[in-house]
Amino acid sequence: MLDAADRRRLVEVARESIVRGYGRERPQPLPPGPWSAALCESRASFTTLTLGGELRGCRGTIDARRPLAEDVWANAWASAYEDPRFPPVSVDELPRLELSISVLSPLEEMTVASESALLEALEPGVDGLVLSHGAVRATFLPTVWRQLPDARAFVAQLKHKAGWPAAFWPRDLKAFRYHTESFPAH
Repeated sequence: MLDAADRRRLVEVARESIVRGYGRERPQPLPPGPWSAALCESRASFTTLTLGGELRGCRGTIDARRPLAEDVWANAWASAYEDPRFPPVSVDELPRLELSISVLSPLEEMTVASESALLEALEPGVDGLVLSHGAVRATFLPTVWRQLPDARAFVAQLKHKAGWPAAFWPRDLKAFRYHTESFPAH
């Protein structure tokens, strides 16, 4: 768990990345620290943006490949300016954006031979889920359970997100669960 100071720092990092990155083709470099040990650990994260309670952008990483502060910096910029579902955030929207950050636990591979076994193993409201087959991976954060509280609907929509048909369940499909430490900006 991150302490309150690290959470506040990550929120500042995300906001600064979005503001400094406005109108740019890529995020600016992360400013130098000082950074706590927790923010220097390699961790995966997502930054979710809302405007008036509606989703405005959400981007992140599933695999921990860089320090957490750097990951949040890059994902905040991508949420504002590279989410393919939305146009880039406008200058008028910047002061009204609400953001939340989700820091992922390491992925835990689930040994499930069928979709019904997966449905039984999932803990609704708690588990984030990654489905992977070939070069395609799709994930839903645990917060998606708020919109899809039924495990069957949750998995069906995740398969749809991946571009797979409803009955898709090849023998070599892989499923991973993870948990998140999520916190909104205050």
